[in-house]
Amino acid sequence: MTLLARLDRLPLSRPHYLLLLIGGLGYTFDGMDSAVVAFLLPSAQDAWGLSNGQLGLIGSATPFGFLFGATVAGLLGDRIGRKKVMMYALAFYAAFSVVAAFAPNYEVFLASRVLAGAGAGAESAIIAPFLSEFVPAKRRGWFIGALAGFFSFGFVMAALIGRFVVPTMDDGWRIAQLITALPIVMLLWWRRSLPESPRFLLQNGRVDEAEAVVADLERRVERATGQPLPPVPESAAQPVTNPVKVNLLSALRFLWSPVMARRTAVTWLIWFVITFSYYGFFSWIPTLLVQRGITVTKSFEFSIIIYLAQVPGYFSAAWLSERLDRKNTIAIYLSGSAVSAFWLSQMDTPATITLAGAVLSFFLNGTYAGVYSYTPEVFPTWIRATGTGLSSAFGRVGSILAPTIIGLSAANLGFGGVFGLTTAVLVAGVVCVVVFGLATAGRSLEELTEPAKEASR
Repeated sequence: MTLLARLDRLPLSRPHYLLLLIGGLGYTFDGMDSAVVAFLLPSAQDAWGLSNGQLGLIGSATPFGFLFGATVAGLLGDRIGRKKVMMYALAFYAAFSVVAAFAPNYEVFLASRVLAGAGAGAESAIIAPFLSEFVPAKRRGWFIGALAGFFSFGFVMAALIGRFVVPTMDDGWRIAQLITALPIVMLLWWRRSLPESPRFLLQNGRVDEAEAVVADLERRVERATGQPLPPVPESAAQPVTNPVKVNLLSALRFLWSPVMARRTAVTWLIWFVITFSYYGFFSWIPTLLVQRGITVTKSFEFSIIIYLAQVPGYFSAAWLSERLDRKNTIAIYLSGSAVSAFWLSQMDTPATITLAGAVLSFFLNGTYAGVYSYTPEVFPTWIRATGTGLSSAFGRVGSILAPTIIGLSAANLGFGGVFGLTTAVLVAGVVCVVVFGLATAGRSLEELTEPAKEASR
């Protein structure tokens, strides 16, 4: 009887849903922070007389911080533990959100936005691999997809703040940033409620601590369900307990070794494609709507509609991930994104642009649900956080490049050219996933990473 077998045979119940809520609230505020920046730019421009170039730097500050935060979080998560990184990242993000809210000038504001983005990126990169290590294989796709779905609530909240707080109050743009810092109060709850990952503890030889976490989870699941726990499978794999200290060089060497290169390349490319398309779209849609002849206020209202379409996008993909496999779900939603982007390129009225944009939002965010489920599954426990963090960080390169590339495309190719380019990028992602992606549904994390585990010895 092994600890991992005991963990994986537990039915999904109230203790797992508590973990879903805890991680989901983290993603809600991460999403709100990244989305609210678009609504702060006009006020920041008025406050300090900023040029368009300076506004562009503010727009790139959060994804730039995300890139470094995701990289560092992955490395630290595999060295000091998932829980510590998640909590420290939240505190770091909230602290610099407050600094940004009271920034006396452009330079302090820009630096604070970069650092707040680093905290949000670190938290974002660690939550999915952390919580995936608690969830039974047969429900992991739905669980992590639904976890990622909380991002959509953050985007909707950001749109509401942009519509009802920023333009209606004195210093509304500063108040908006204080609202995004509120999750600091969650630290007290997280410290008491969050256990460390048993898989991380076992990997680092901390067997007694892992036993305590699993035993406590078993007791809570049995109490929540009111039924005896399922029997432990006889064929359960033994956990590996050889600690491996990860650094950036050793991580990259392993991730691009012959046994892992295909998995790494596919995962990094998917992250780049979806993040490039996503940030290119969402950073420019309010501006493109204004260019189509509607007011800034109306463009924000249309943006709320487009943001709301994220919610069913995430949760429908989470549901499909268990039935069609993560690989197939990603391919379907990327295909839907490509068709929607092309459709959007052909529209020329505010109403039809909004409708096509909402459909594109549905499919782009559904893709993210699949990607967040898929990524932690393809890396071994000892490098899972690092692999996920580096994949997310590479995706952030797309988010940094997208606003500039889309802006140049809009100037040279027009509205249709912007989304024609997006369509081409998405089609490349579909081909990559279909041809080279790994089927992961219903398989334990150890089964999926056994070849990589053997190669690492």
